[in-house]
Amino acid sequence: MKPVVLFLSLAAVAGATAADPVAVPDKPLAVKKELLFSDDFEAAAPAKQWHKVVPTFAFEQGALKGTQTRDKDVPAADGKGVVKAHAAVHGLEVPTRDSVVEVRIKFDGATMIDVEFDDRKYTGSHYGHICRAQVRLTGVTLIDERDGGMKSDIYEMKKDPAKKAEVAKLLAGRSATFPAKLERGRWYTLVVETVGDEMRATIDGKPAGYLKSSGIGHATKSKIELGVAGKDGYFDDIKVWRAEAAKR
Repeated sequence: MKPVVLFLSLAAVAGATAADPVAVPDKPLAVKKELLFSDDFEAAAPAKQWHKVVPTFAFEQGALKGTQTRDKDVPAADGKGVVKAHAAVHGLEVPTRDSVVEVRIKFDGATMIDVEFDDRKYTGSHYGHICRAQVRLTGVTLIDERDGGMKSDIYEMKKDPAKKAEVAKLLAGRSATFPAKLERGRWYTLVVETVGDEMRATIDGKPAGYLKSSGIGHATKSKIELGVAGKDGYFDDIKVWRAEAAKR
């Protein structure tokens, strides 16, 4: 088998300076406690915790396949509003605070695959978005959405081009991007840890990204969502554990 090659940076692009790099911790942030959910997608019917958010997803050949169909904005017509382009999203009703999410992912035309945490009852951010870990063939991005780009006032400011510079200042340190080199058609194991206000990602056991930002510490992450941009992306063998902070 051809070895998987990952090129991972020790310095985050966003929120760091040359004099003050942000390193990805070598050791886990979290200690796994009880297993809250697992699915290998081999069952005849989806587990009851799954639900559609932004179609389309399909349970196909023992995996969860996501395909973005809303790939461009649809203008308003016939009394209906504009339908914005959006990644395909599938939801998992597994409430957590601190957690470890492990899932196998595969790019088969997709441009982005992510694991997201939301709280629909939280009104301080657009649609209750809290934080997420995005994976592309070229890099890993961790995002604090609650206090970053999805924060209600910042979300509205982003609609005004005149406030672009002001928005950029408010978003400083709310995301971090690390380079990687992944291959289409290969399975990778993605692990996303959220502990307190910290989030860490690994790919095939190798440190891949890290972010410390206040919104990550949101106490009630009521659901986990899996997203795919482009055509197609796959998920398999997902596991979710409750977690506690590791001793460091």
